[in-house]
Amino acid sequence: MTDSKNSTKSFAQPRVVSERSLKIPPFYVMEILEKARELEASGVDIVHLEIGEPDFPTPPQVVDAAVKALKSGKTKYTHSQGIVELRNAIAEYYRDNYKISVSPENIVITGGTSPAMVLVFSALLNPGDGIILTNPCYACYPNIVEFVGGKPIYVEIKEEEEFKLNPRRLSEVIEKNEPIVKGVMINSPANPTGTVLESDDLKAIVEVAGDKWLISDEIYHGLVYEGKARSILEFTDRCFVLNGFSKLFAMTGWRLGYVICPPEFLRPIQKIQQNLFICANSFSQYAALSALKETSMETAEMVREYNRRRLFLTEGVRELGFGIPHEPKGAFYLFANAKRFTTDSYSFCLDILRNAHVALTPGIDFGPAGEGYVRFSYASSIERIAEGLRRLREYLGTFA
Repeated sequence: MTDSKNSTKSFAQPRVVSERSLKIPPFYVMEILEKARELEASGVDIVHLEIGEPDFPTPPQVVDAAVKALKSGKTKYTHSQGIVELRNAIAEYYRDNYKISVSPENIVITGGTSPAMVLVFSALLNPGDGIILTNPCYACYPNIVEFVGGKPIYVEIKEEEEFKLNPRRLSEVIEKNEPIVKGVMINSPANPTGTVLESDDLKAIVEVAGDKWLISDEIYHGLVYEGKARSILEFTDRCFVLNGFSKLFAMTGWRLGYVICPPEFLRPIQKIQQNLFICANSFSQYAALSALKETSMETAEMVREYNRRRLFLTEGVRELGFGIPHEPKGAFYLFANAKRFTTDSYSFCLDILRNAHVALTPGIDFGPAGEGYVRFSYASSIERIAEGLRRLREYLGTFA
């Protein structure tokens, strides 16, 4: 008689990890951060110039609003689109800052801008549909597009053109891939380059995009030091806007963002939200109300300090021998040409971390055109930036 327990074992099949999860590449900045944390755990002092996380505390009135919400029982599910008070406040924010009318009904509050991307790309793309991305671009864009079955299509942006999306090259890429192109992704101020698209840039992109949908990541709006960030909604309504509270309001851990979508996409996005996420964090939404309405002085002070750091870091990085022909105008990043030092940015950054104890982000994280570049974040204090520059000067002396 066969032992049933052993018999079950003999027919068991090995578990196979999904192809989707095997194909998704690592987020290299997080790999660097995690290795840096391991070194810190062993007692090594690391200067963090890699992560795009404000070092400022969340404004106290925002924290107080969250505590008040918690104490008053605002800990339940909200409407899948988010609380109406916050959607109204976002509509007012866009009206006041961009002079445009946004209906609160077309806003969906999300658990950060990454889930917002999942919602938008899931609602917009059928399997095989293409989204045009810049190369380089924020590392997670192509990974999320592919994860939901879409196809990233790249248009290279060039250092000598301030890393701006060139309308002529965009037109060529659209024409070449016309049957499958569904949309064009833009990001201004941009990660990793700090580039800000001006009014004429956005008008040209809208004209070239034609009947394609535009997806505008505006998470760094408010962090602009030269000129002014313009919302894509000022130029077209054939668009999706992604934004949130992580960067301008120093609320990365609160995980709260939103999408402003065309009316025909509202119900599909809402249904996907209901199934995947139910709703965004309830008490964070009440805290976000305070962020929008009560923190103008705090955010203005942060922006002034970021600008001071931007100018200090740009000068210091140039003195080290990195190429920065055009100063970044927004966000809190420098995308520096490191080709005189390396053709392998990941190995270069790992070596700097191990030997100089400075954490930087390899340019390859942002696409093939990012190879040979290094991203510096000035979301750390000016004292830590100065220490990082000192260590890098000593390290790079070995290249002489």
